[in-house]
Amino acid sequence: MRFSVYQESHIGGRKVNQDRMGYSFTRDSILLLLADGMGGHIMGEMAAAIAMQTIGNLFQQQAHPMIGRPERFMEDSFLAAHQEIHRYRAINNLPETPRTTIVACLIQNGYAYWAHCGDSRLYWMRQGQILLRTKDHSRLETLIAQGKVDPAERHTHPDRNKLFNCLGAPNAPIVELSRRAVLQPGDLLLLCSDGLWSVLPDHMLAQRLHDHTIVRAVPELIRSAVDIAGKQSDNVTALAMMWEGDDRMDNSTIISTNTLPIGSVTTTIQAPVDAEMEVTDGDVFNDAEIEKAIAEIRNAIHKSSRITSKN
Repeated sequence: MRFSVYQESHIGGRKVNQDRMGYSFTRDSILLLLADGMGGHIMGEMAAAIAMQTIGNLFQQQAHPMIGRPERFMEDSFLAAHQEIHRYRAINNLPETPRTTIVACLIQNGYAYWAHCGDSRLYWMRQGQILLRTKDHSRLETLIAQGKVDPAERHTHPDRNKLFNCLGAPNAPIVELSRRAVLQPGDLLLLCSDGLWSVLPDHMLAQRLHDHTIVRAVPELIRSAVDIAGKQSDNVTALAMMWEGDDRMDNSTIISTNTLPIGSVTTTIQAPVDAEMEVTDGDVFNDAEIEKAIAEIRNAIHKSSRITSKN
């Protein structure tokens, strides 16, 4: 496999960055992950970190060097993360469960599979055009689909931040799975939080990523979103990958996995440690403290949904 990847996050105008992103890859499989902790509930950054590390750890356990059943992996790992967030709440006797949106993409054998809960998005682009993007699990998108709200109201409608699907809600999430996508060399996959897509229009995202390398385009898009939103800016996070397939191209930014041994994993998702940290009112968590909060993974499979406010 040959690909380029770049990720960046900005705190915006918030006191805490509740977004998390990262990727892992073996010789034959890549996992891209992005989570956006929900600020309308306590400790969203903790929910995002738990989700990232739970799903990332499962990938490292099962990708030898590929995931056997990609769709099943997506669903099971999301539900495992949901259960782990609830276990964290129970251990620490919190008044409510932290919550997060999540989007993930798994790439192997030239195919991409993605899944999401909430309004963190994935865009699949080719030659400056958006082939597909995920549909937000929001009250507003439901109203638009029903023809009750004009799509032009996406950025101003009062229900734009009301989500009916996330990890950490009282009921288990609905994991929306994509169809299998056949990637071509030059295809782009962008995962981003609503701090980016709610400020910049889709055509700008596609055009900027088409005109520039991802290493240049992603920071420019993030800066643009923060500048436009100003002091009210949400956390802004993006993770982009350009697929090169197996073509031989002389480019120092391209990662080639062909020489990686079976069993090796490269990751920017920090591995969990076995610790159960107690929390007290008013705690603010840094990345080191978040690392201490992750414990053994326990699976749970349920299906339901609930309206919940994100901000």
